[in-house]
Amino acid sequence: MKLFILIALGAFALIFFLVLLGRRRDRAREAAIDNFTFPDGIAQRVRRRYPHLTDEDMTLIFAGLRQYFQMARLARRRMLSMPSQVVDAAWHEFILFTRNYQVFCDRALGRYLHHTPAEAMRGPQDAQEGIRRAWRLACGLENISPRTPPRLPLIFALDDKLRIPDGLRYSLNCLAAAALAQTASSDGSITYCASHIGCGSGGGDGGCSSDSGCSCGDGGGCGGD
Repeated sequence: MKLFILIALGAFALIFFLVLLGRRRDRAREAAIDNFTFPDGIAQRVRRRYPHLTDEDMTLIFAGLRQYFQMARLARRRMLSMPSQVVDAAWHEFILFTRNYQVFCDRALGRYLHHTPAEAMRGPQDAQEGIRRAWRLACGLENISPRTPPRLPLIFALDDKLRIPDGLRYSLNCLAAAALAQTASSDGSITYCASHIGCGSGGGDGGCSSDSGCSCGDGGGCGGD
């Protein structure tokens, strides 16, 4: 009986130690993302593609990129779609700084985060699950209710806020955004229903229908892992 108690106490102590170690590791990785200085060349390359962006805009884009990496940290190797074209562009340019990116991934994620093009995902269901997971995690990072959001999380709002041609745009009220969707289609951008991702208020004006003026796809480009 005493031996059983000793074994149980030892197992409890080991589990407690592993949990504590895991939390310390997560805090260290979270800080590594928040405190990392991105290479200067990323901004220059992103602005070649989108010349209208200002220094202030690039600050927001890097904040969105940090948010995506925090989401990837929390997703723990599960598929995570990219909700922003301009953040995706910054991520792609970051990967080209191969040594910096490898060091960052090791410190911030404990693994190399692969950039997976949307067309290379295993199927439509993977992309849908990935964007829904991205929405939940982004909302959680900003303390936004994913089901009744008063606003969009940063990474979901950036393409529209920064007027990104071919951007991914999201609306909390898709019927009210019908005119925007018609206008945006001329530059290759698409407006998606945030409620259709499964996180809006749902029903009524918040729903997504074929005549709402919004795309009824879930929205999301490249993904990680």
